[in-house]
Amino acid sequence: MTTTRKAFITGLAAACLTATGLATPAAAQKVEVQFWHAMGGVLGERVDELVKNFNASQTKYTVVAVNKGNYDEVINGTIAAYRAKKQPHMVQIYERGFMTMLLSEAIVPVHDLMAEKKYQIDWSDFIKPVAGYYMYKGKLMSMPFNSSTPILWYNKEHFEKAGFKDGPAATWQEFEKQLYEIKSKGVAECGSSLAGDYFWSLIENYSVVNDQPFGTQSNGFDGLDTEFVYNKTLVVQQVTRLKKWVDDGVMQIAGQGLNPEQLYTSGKCSTFFASTAAHGSVERNARIKWSATYLPVEQGITARNSTIGGATIWVLKGHKPEEYDAVAAFLNFLASPEQQVWWHKVTGYVPLTTTAYKMAKQEGYYASHPTREIAVLQLSRGTPTPNSQGFRFGNFTQTTFALRQELEAVFSNKKTPQQALEDAVRRGNDILRQFEKLNAGKY
Repeated sequence: MTTTRKAFITGLAAACLTATGLATPAAAQKVEVQFWHAMGGVLGERVDELVKNFNASQTKYTVVAVNKGNYDEVINGTIAAYRAKKQPHMVQIYERGFMTMLLSEAIVPVHDLMAEKKYQIDWSDFIKPVAGYYMYKGKLMSMPFNSSTPILWYNKEHFEKAGFKDGPAATWQEFEKQLYEIKSKGVAECGSSLAGDYFWSLIENYSVVNDQPFGTQSNGFDGLDTEFVYNKTLVVQQVTRLKKWVDDGVMQIAGQGLNPEQLYTSGKCSTFFASTAAHGSVERNARIKWSATYLPVEQGITARNSTIGGATIWVLKGHKPEEYDAVAAFLNFLASPEQQVWWHKVTGYVPLTTTAYKMAKQEGYYASHPTREIAVLQLSRGTPTPNSQGFRFGNFTQTTFALRQELEAVFSNKKTPQQALEDAVRRGNDILRQFEKLNAGKY
């Protein structure tokens, strides 16, 4: 063998050894998966912290959290990414997107994934209105993540000055009297500020708590042929009430640079209907003595559970088996009682399981943070009925937009409450029929 050829073979062997040596760390690299979400600001920081904690808890997987804008932007971006075959492994989708995701044929049911990966999760431990919203044919389709429900926030000092030391009344009739008296006595400029998501807190949850049907077929749970019927229920009375409050200056619509929450936290308005997830911002920004209580109920009606807002984590098709190992490990981490309690404390969202709730209670957390327990108790109140189990409407975002447009026409004196609700139902039912036609035979 010539010297030149010997040198070539020796060099090739060395190169192979070098390549083999480099391959070992590469093979040991963690499996990386993408998690798209819609949490910004402080809540986004908490998501980053959650993911960081998971990544540090084991050596096999890395979750990369990516903020993709608001809820609407996330679901639209996910649809576009899936069509381009560039979808993430996990995505946070709000509750209004349930039917779109369920019937998309693009998802891996969380219940099936966790069973396949041998994780033992007690699904029956999840709080009923939370699990029930995202369950289909006995299986949880997505992992509950950030669930909330609206509660009634109030200014303790205002109610005490007006002579209501026990706070807001339990019924709408008595609560209304309190708001008018607070204003007439000059205790506050307005009794309440109209929440930005009033369609959720003051219309949808009003229907649920008062056991009123929002739509046929058990609010869509029993079939795609559901139709809205809230134009024939106590919702008409509720919209009429809210319009009167606005006209009388008892309820104020935010403007001039202030949002609804600021009208409350600044002490200008005495009450505010908002998500329990507002705890973080209220605690940070309020310059008042504040507290919170349950949503009112109509006189003579037994209050039912409220329903949830927020979002769950959906798992998308089209990825490698080892990547689904990582996804399942992350979801199992999220479902642990310890993580649930931590998330509950740092965000204000409700603990998703009975075990996590009991753990927080045993720690004495609610003794020092009593308003954090209201949402859990309100969601768990009684046994959910077909009217209070939640909503399952196709293209729910679009139908909600129609409802909101019509309600704004009421507040701007362009339509009567009954006329606006009739028009909202008509527009909403047209959207439901389009969804039914597009997804015939899938549900």
